[in-house]
Amino acid sequence: MTHVHNDPADFKDQILRGFAAAYPAHVERVEGASGFVRAGGPGEGKVSLLVGGGSGHYPSYNGVVGTGFADAAVLGDLFASPSAEQVYRVGRAADGGAGVVLSFGNYAGDRLNFAVAADRLRADGIDTRIVYVTDDIASGPADQRDQRRGIAGTFTVYKIGGAAAEAGLDLDGVERVMRAANAVTSSFGVAFDGCTMPGADAPLFHVEPGQMDFGLGIHGEPGISSAPWMPASELAAQLVEKVLAERPDGVSGRAAVLLNGLGATKYEELFVLFGDVAALLADAGVELVAPEVGELVTSLDMAGCSLSVTWLDAELEGYWTAPADTPAFKRGNAVRTQRSTPRRRAVPESEADAAEEASEASVAAAAVARRAVAALQAVVEEHKEQLGQLDAVAGDGDHGIGMSRGATAAAEAAEQSRGGVQTVLSAAGAAFGDRAGGTSGILWGVLLDGIGQGLGNTEEVTTARAVEAVRAAVQKLQTFSKAELGDKTMLDALFPFVDALEAEVQGGAALGPAWRRAAEVAVRAADETAALTPRIGRARPLAERSVGTPDPGAVSLGMIVSAVGVVLDEAPSAS
Repeated sequence: MTHVHNDPADFKDQILRGFAAAYPAHVERVEGASGFVRAGGPGEGKVSLLVGGGSGHYPSYNGVVGTGFADAAVLGDLFASPSAEQVYRVGRAADGGAGVVLSFGNYAGDRLNFAVAADRLRADGIDTRIVYVTDDIASGPADQRDQRRGIAGTFTVYKIGGAAAEAGLDLDGVERVMRAANAVTSSFGVAFDGCTMPGADAPLFHVEPGQMDFGLGIHGEPGISSAPWMPASELAAQLVEKVLAERPDGVSGRAAVLLNGLGATKYEELFVLFGDVAALLADAGVELVAPEVGELVTSLDMAGCSLSVTWLDAELEGYWTAPADTPAFKRGNAVRTQRSTPRRRAVPESEADAAEEASEASVAAAAVARRAVAALQAVVEEHKEQLGQLDAVAGDGDHGIGMSRGATAAAEAAEQSRGGVQTVLSAAGAAFGDRAGGTSGILWGVLLDGIGQGLGNTEEVTTARAVEAVRAAVQKLQTFSKAELGDKTMLDALFPFVDALEAEVQGGAALGPAWRRAAEVAVRAADETAALTPRIGRARPLAERSVGTPDPGAVSLGMIVSAVGVVLDEAPSAS
C-alpha cells in the first residue's frame, strides 16, 4: 500500500517537487513542464537523450538524469504517458543543438504522445528521433517484437544510449546504438502481488496465496499465467530458461544482466534469487558483464521481480560499462566534458495570433459546447471508479483517474475560453490531452479539437454541419490511432454512434433527439465489446482475461455521448 501522500490526485506533482529539492546538483526542473533536464542545461553540440513515461517507476525516468545517462526526463501521471505538450516542452529545453532522441517503453499512449511531440520539435528545427523499447518476452512472440512492451530492459537501452551520446556520437549514431541494444535485450518477470495506487484501499490485482504470476507488466497489470509457489532455485530456472530462449544467433556469450525488483521485493530476496540466476547463466556459457541487482524499474509497491539480459558486442559493452553519475545510478568516475548551452524556452516566444472574430451563431454554439463539456466532466467523475475497475481486469486500472483528470481540465478550459465554438472545443481538447496524458488523453484531445475545427468560429452550426464535423473528427482519430473496428477500443462504440447519428439526421430527426438515439447505439456497442479480444493497447498481452469485460474506453465513450445528448436535446434546435 502507498502510505505517504497528500492529495492522491496531485501525487505526481508532489514527486517532482520533492525530487527537485533532493537532487539540485543533478537536475533542474523544466518550467511549466512535468520533467527535468541535467543541472546546468544541455551539452552544447551534444545529442540529448530524453527518456519518459508514467510516474510510479522510479528510478525510471528522472532518477537516471545525469552524466553518462539521460539528459532529460518527462513524467506522466501514475502509469500514464506524459502528454504530447509535456514531451514537447521538455524536448525543447533539452536540445543542445545536435538533436534529441526520445526513448520510452512500447505502450500505445507513449507512442502516440511522443510521436506528436516529435513532429512539433521537428517543426521547430530540432532533429528528433524516436527509439521505443520492446524487451518484454511475455507480451508478444519473437517474430512480432514490435508488439512487445518495454519493461526493465529499458534501463539497459537508456544507459547504452546515454553513454553513446556522452561519448560524442552524432544523432544517427546514438539512434543506431540504441536500436542495436534494444534488438538484443529480453526480459521476463514474475509477480507475487499487485501494487496499490495512492489513496486506494486495495491493489490493482491480487495473486492468490501460494501462487505467483509470470509475465507481469510494470503498470499494475497481472501476469499472463499462474503457477504454485516455488523455491528460488526453481524460480531462477524459469526466468533463465525464458530469456535464454531469446538469445539471438551469432552473439557472444557476454551479457549485461539485470535482476530488477518491482518495489516490494527486498534486496535480500533478490540476492538469494540472483545467486541461482548467476550460476545457471554461467552453466549456459554466459559471462556476466557489470550485472545489476536492485530496484531499477519499479511499479509502486508491486511485489515481484524481472530478469533482463542484453547480449553485448564490443561497442555495446563499452557503453554499458562507461561511467555514469545520476541520482539513482553511479558507475566509475563520470566527468561531463561538454560545455552547457542556454536552454531553449519550453514554449517558444511568438506573437499571439489575433483571435478570429467569432460570429454570433458560433458564440451561441460555444455556450452549448461549454455545457456539453461540463456534462462530459460530470459523468466521468460520477463513474470514474467503475471505469478504473473495468480497466484493472486486463490493464493498469488508471482509465477512470486519467479520464477524470482530463475531463476536469477540459471543463475548466472550456469555461475560461471565450469566442466561437471552435475556440472553446479546441481549448478543451488541448487541456484534456495535456492533463490526462496516456492514450485516452490524446485521443479525446484529438476528437474534441477535430469537432471544433469542423464547426469553425464563423459558420452557422447547422445539424448537417455538426454531423459532418463529428464524422471528420472520428475519421481523423482513426487515422491517428491506427486502430480498427474490432480491436476492442473506443472506436468500437464511436463508429456505430456516428453511423446511427447520420442515419437519424438523414431520416429527418433534429440534432438533439438524433444524438440521444445514437448514444443508445453507442452504449449497446460498448457492452458488446465484452465479446472481443483486444488486438492493440495494454490489454492485448492479457487478451483472454479481457474477454467477458467491455472495453473501458468504449464504455466511457457511451457514457459521455449519452450525457452530451441530454445537453443537446435541451438546447435550441439547429437547422
